[in-house]
Amino acid sequence: MHHDVGMPADTPEPPYCAVIFTTTRAEADDGYAAMAQHMEELTAAQPGYLGIESARTDVGITVSYWRD
Repeated sequence: MHHDVGMPADTPEPPYCAVIFTTTRAEADDGYAAMAQHMEELTAAQPGYLGIESARTDVGITVSYWRD
């Protein structure tokens, strides 16, 4: 489940864990979009996965939510 800014992931009542990472990208895509989609699909298949959201300006930020 990929969300844009302003649309939080569908998470349960706390407590839950969040994993946050930032990225910077080169001007060329070099397969980044396809790899990001594949990684999101793999992540969603893991036990405890609750959701994911990301935003990008000059720096990208992605937050994935987990039961524990």
